Amino acid sequence: MTSTWYDAVVVGAGFGGLATALELTQRGARVALCETLNYPGGCASTFRRHGYSFEAGATLFSGLDEQQLFGRWVRQLGLDVTVDWLDPLVELRTPGMRLNVYRDRERLLDQLRAFPDAPADALRDFFALQQQVAGALWSILDDPTLLPPFDVNALLRHASRVMRYTPLMRWMGRPLSAVLERYGLLRFTPLRTYLDALCQITVQCGATEAEAPFALGAMDYYWRGTGHVRGGIGQLASALAGAVTTGGGEVLYTNRVKSLEPVPGGWKVSARRGELLARHVVANVLPGGMTRLLGLPPERLPSRLRELSARVEEGWGAVMLYLVARAPEGHSPSAHHLELVQNEQAPFIEGNHLFASLSGEADTGRAPPGHRTLTVSTHVPLRSLTGRPEEEQARIVSTIQERMRQGLRRLAPEWMENVQHEMTASPRTFERFTQREGGAVGGVPRRAGLYHYRTLGPKQVMKGLWLVGDSVFPGQSTLATALGGVRTAACIAKG
Repeated sequence: MTSTWYDAVVVGAGFGGLATALELTQRGARVALCETLNYPGGCASTFRRHGYSFEAGATLFSGLDEQQLFGRWVRQLGLDVTVDWLDPLVELRTPGMRLNVYRDRERLLDQLRAFPDAPADALRDFFALQQQVAGALWSILDDPTLLPPFDVNALLRHASRVMRYTPLMRWMGRPLSAVLERYGLLRFTPLRTYLDALCQITVQCGATEAEAPFALGAMDYYWRGTGHVRGGIGQLASALAGAVTTGGGEVLYTNRVKSLEPVPGGWKVSARRGELLARHVVANVLPGGMTRLLGLPPERLPSRLRELSARVEEGWGAVMLYLVARAPEGHSPSAHHLELVQNEQAPFIEGNHLFASLSGEADTGRAPPGHRTLTVSTHVPLRSLTGRPEEEQARIVSTIQERMRQGLRRLAPEWMENVQHEMTASPRTFERFTQREGGAVGGVPRRAGLYHYRTLGPKQVMKGLWLVGDSVFPGQSTLATALGGVRTAACIAKG
């Protein structure tokens, strides 16, 4: 490694780190991006095992419309990325219900209104409010200059939008269930099931707990440039890493960062392949990862970092099944996403609620011809595993995985009849491959509370040391972490 000073060293090539590095290189900064693995993407990556390619986590990705962040990058930088616009995007299945999420919002509403005794007027009014709130929030995500840090122009534009923000202000600090109760929809099972499932994978908690504005905004997720990246999300991650290199940045794979130390003028970054000096360090890690890199005793850590670490610990790990199956006869050649709920009255965790991402025929190289890869995930509370002996953790995970198989056999039997290969994973596996402490996924659950609005901007932990990722503003989703990286780069460029 060279002793030359970098303007910034970025730790971790997840989408928060990739976006930070790309934005800084486009602004002319000298940047090095260090990644533990030999491929980019972090929690949203595509990895290869035993001749098959799987998504690290089962999910869909937004921000791919040509006017949104990822879509603009693909278009402006000429990235070799193809997006398949699936329709339906997701099929929700329970023992007594089938609900398709189409690209046309009205088709979802028509399905909900068609259920016996559906409160049509209440559904209309609820979704009218939802569209108002989501429209206000997504317009900000679609234009990163409206996110902190604000300049005078951004403040003036926000002032002109005050009336658009009014509907969401009433529900700040309150759970989504309060909105449902206001419209008499709390016990309308089809909608409640849909919302509990959606909230669990977006804001990381059920509708009873979810912070209402976040949840109402997340309800638009499927209609905001959401699609399937052909070949896997790793295609987009690799393309962005290539753009960093083309822009003059250095991308250093298999270069795990071991520690960070403040030095005069900036930071010393000690990594597997040597030391780097930087005026700024941007860490795309969890708060616990930042704590480990700093090596400071708890009493010397910034209070906000300690608070964030505690909130992540109240969140989730993922238990996974990675399957290869022969495609059922007559099945669509497109990629597909299934959301499965075995019991609508039980918590949507630990194998009761599954999200499965299935590759398509066009995803060449991921599975043999006529076969598909399935990435199947469920949430498990980190607290249920923390501190337990390894043997007990393994028993808990094994029980959850068997429940996952039962759910697949019950609700997606056409795929389980032809499974050719299976690989399992747990939070411990996830930690080993991604270096995320405890194998945590999804960042900080957005449970109801005004504390979410205390820090609405890039997170500077110490002078010249920044935190990006799903545990800081703007929060969950690949798009959100990338937007956080873009705005962090703007802060560094200004200062």
